[in-house]
Amino acid sequence: MEIHGDNNREVTELVIDSRKVTENALYIAMRGTVVDGHSFIASAIEKGAAAIVCEEFPETLVENVTYIQVKDSSKTLGHLASNFYGNPSQKLKLIGVTGTNGKTSVSTLLFDIFKNLGYPAALLSTVEIRIGEEVIPATHTTPDVITINRILAEAVEKGCEFAFMEVSSHGIAQNRIEGLHFKIAGFTNLTHDHLDYHKTFEEYLKTKKRFFDQLEDTAIAITNVDDKNGNVMLQNTKAKKKSYALKTMADYHGKLLEVDFNGMLLNFNGKEFWTTLTGKFNVYNLLLVFGIAAELGFQQDEILQAISQLKRVSGRFETFKSDGGIFFIVDYAHTPDALENILDSINDIRTKNERLITVFGCGGDRDHSKRPEMGNIATKKSTLAIITSDNPRTEDPAQIIKEIEAGVEPQNFSKYTSIPDRKEAIKMAIKFAEPKDIVLVAGKGHETYQEINGVKHHFDDKEVINELWKLMSK
Repeated sequence: MEIHGDNNREVTELVIDSRKVTENALYIAMRGTVVDGHSFIASAIEKGAAAIVCEEFPETLVENVTYIQVKDSSKTLGHLASNFYGNPSQKLKLIGVTGTNGKTSVSTLLFDIFKNLGYPAALLSTVEIRIGEEVIPATHTTPDVITINRILAEAVEKGCEFAFMEVSSHGIAQNRIEGLHFKIAGFTNLTHDHLDYHKTFEEYLKTKKRFFDQLEDTAIAITNVDDKNGNVMLQNTKAKKKSYALKTMADYHGKLLEVDFNGMLLNFNGKEFWTTLTGKFNVYNLLLVFGIAAELGFQQDEILQAISQLKRVSGRFETFKSDGGIFFIVDYAHTPDALENILDSINDIRTKNERLITVFGCGGDRDHSKRPEMGNIATKKSTLAIITSDNPRTEDPAQIIKEIEAGVEPQNFSKYTSIPDRKEAIKMAIKFAEPKDIVLVAGKGHETYQEINGVKHHFDDKEVINELWKLMSK
């Protein structure tokens, strides 16, 4: 590190977007995938920045401005943000949950349990950010590290003892968790996703593993050992190692005893209980919740009682029955593994007298390789699959659908149709469904928008289902 200028300068805030610089701010110039923050140093100084953190000094150094040269701005930012906000992650118990599927569910369920147990907590998830009762809309799976530290500092100020956070692969890769002190890190599973960003599965795996590699020896790492990558996460960690599983020996062992659309009878570590959550994937989610709460020092009976009072997470296996007897399920499943999990869970429950109609699509500007895989899974495991748009973003929906259709096997050609307009696809599913049939609308879950050519249009699967049902059942 090299400093040019007054090294005893007081700054009012940390800023990574030069457009948001205010008088006496510290501007951190970061190299992004598209834009290099070093190009905006002069602009930040014009707006009143008192200090600049950069990886290389600009050609002209302005008087009365302090320049700090570092090796990696994005890594430095994490430590700056932690120090600026008084190291809040050391003042509460921060729990991070990573994996391909289940991050939102596990983080939210933990938050809800601790609220039920009477402990104020913070939640940083894809769906929302919460500090006790206060709700802040979420924009990314993992916010930038300045925002994280600001939220955690506010949580400390408001008396929170715990914070539960989704840790995405993007967040790890972009150093958005740098400088944070995690008490517990939980791993759900690792399957095909985000290869548009990470390029290879091996790179995706390494990125997730970095989270565990960086844990301190005072932390606890708890991993799903039924997943073949579960033990990989623990290979180099200094943290205390714990495991959970349904199929193999583990510190936290679960059994699914009974399941239907209303819930499940489970056995965790020899103790039976009922939950309104359903689906085998939710057994894993709840088992991780159970393990984390137990590692935080809570009695197992107390945790199971709190779990039995939990409600389902918005847009995750959310079920409702129409007055015409059709069973609707809305779920966020947008990866091959998640779609297969939800379809398997439904097929485990249904008696096969009911038909299963699946409406789904794939997001645009994202991993292309998962599209044919999802086409194969949906047509193989449904009575009828209706392929439609998800968030096409800047791609042509017809082209996305074509790529999904490429994965359909010849014996399943008669089991699908394609309708690019999502509302029309849902309408078709309702029209085709008879009493007792099951209609799964997958891919968007809690999302209340559809992104087309960079514009977000209001679109809520649950709202659309209810609106169409009312119109069509008149």
